[in-house]
Amino acid sequence: MAGRKRANGEGTIYQRADGRWEGAGYVQAADGSSRRVRVYGATRKEAADKLAVKLADSHRGLPATADPTITVADYLTRWLTTVAVHQVRPTTYANYDTYIRQFLIPALGHRRLAALTVTEVRTFLDTIQTVCQCCARGWDARRDPHHPRKDRRPRCCAVGACCQRHVKPATVRYIRSVLSAALAHAVREELLYRNVASPVRLPTPARSRYQPFTAGEARKYLYAAAFHRDSPLFELALRTGMRRGEILGLQWSDIDLDAGHLSVRRTLARTKGGMSFQPPKTEASQRRILLPRDCIASLTRYRRRQDIDRREAGDTWTDLDLVFATATGKPLDPANVHRQHETICYLAEVRYIRFHDLRHTCATLLLEQGVELVTIKELLGHARLHVTADIYAHVRPRLHRNAIEAMNRALHPDDTDPDDDTPPADD
Repeated sequence: MAGRKRANGEGTIYQRADGRWEGAGYVQAADGSSRRVRVYGATRKEAADKLAVKLADSHRGLPATADPTITVADYLTRWLTTVAVHQVRPTTYANYDTYIRQFLIPALGHRRLAALTVTEVRTFLDTIQTVCQCCARGWDARRDPHHPRKDRRPRCCAVGACCQRHVKPATVRYIRSVLSAALAHAVREELLYRNVASPVRLPTPARSRYQPFTAGEARKYLYAAAFHRDSPLFELALRTGMRRGEILGLQWSDIDLDAGHLSVRRTLARTKGGMSFQPPKTEASQRRILLPRDCIASLTRYRRRQDIDRREAGDTWTDLDLVFATATGKPLDPANVHRQHETICYLAEVRYIRFHDLRHTCATLLLEQGVELVTIKELLGHARLHVTADIYAHVRPRLHRNAIEAMNRALHPDDTDPDDDTPPADD
């Protein structure tokens, strides 16, 4: 009795002269063309099963030349250490490593690379936005319940009051872009026929609002920072708008205290391999900055104190010519600077803002003083004017209010001025 006629796309199976069974069919190659593959088995069922796997893999997007056993975790690890490491800046590489280890591998790493689907990627990205990261990673539980400062003790998830600290939409988009970049390379290497992360569309996150200090808060912050060991660091951030990495990468050879200026030539950042110097973020970031008188005075005092540190450290001093260094000359850890900034906000009794928002504070205060956008762009080292204009969009309502109040003062003059209400005399 004749068997069922095989449908188009199911391939053909027949018995060879040597007694083995052979299955043949067309699968998708990485370039989109069709390629004929053959499988063999001792029985018809064995050959049919092998052929069915090949055809199913092709239907899911796996080219015939790819390894069907490789997992997402294996591939992402290999891509990160052999491809991405040579293509991106060290700080970007460190971000890739963090997101792959903390999000992508735990959720998708067990899946076969060829079997990963658009639906799975979309579901993963939707899910991580609904999970409290503080609960998942035990951040609050690691706080010291006996810490002298109340804000450093467990205060949310560890005490039954979930803080709902979710992954921000912008971070979710970044995670998707990392996965998409890795899968795009897999397509180029003919490991995949298509990039299943590319079709996933995420809503554009609302533009985050800047949270700069007001002028009054900035004065309080500077006063509290003046008592800190590295006070000029925080003063430079607020008064000149320099980035944290730019400040930490400063060397004394970059500063001319007599002429009153400094040059931004490098940044310092923590990467997977430790602290490293890197070129500035953009070409516009390589700039000369005129120093306010207060900064010149504080840097002069700071240098004298560092000379004392050098003498006391003796042979243990690491001579990197760094302006801001530990008591033995080594680079400051950016994470420690963040914690010190948090402490200064606490001591100054001002609301906490990110260290980077000191840069936005500088731009905001300059705008409120009527400084032109182009000048602020050059001072802050923005590559494009629209970046500076985004800050202006935040400040504009306050400037409008000041303008209206100025008009109000003009129309309601001080009664003590006898000339204000005097009508013009007739000629």
